[in-house]
Amino acid sequence: MQKTLGLIRAFVREEDGVTAIEYGLLAALIAVAIIAGAQLVGTNLNGLFNYIAGKVTAPAA
Repeated sequence: MQKTLGLIRAFVREEDGVTAIEYGLLAALIAVAIIAGAQLVGTNLNGLFNYIAGKVTAPAA
């Protein structure tokens, strides 16, 4: 019985699982931020290229 209680106490004090979950959540948050930033930059670049394309005129034939 004492051995079982000792194992349960050791399991409760173990923090490796909690740390892994925290790192997973942090990685997911960073991934979301990178995706949002890439989409914003892509949208702005698309607008810039469309603006430049509108200003460029075709050469006279």
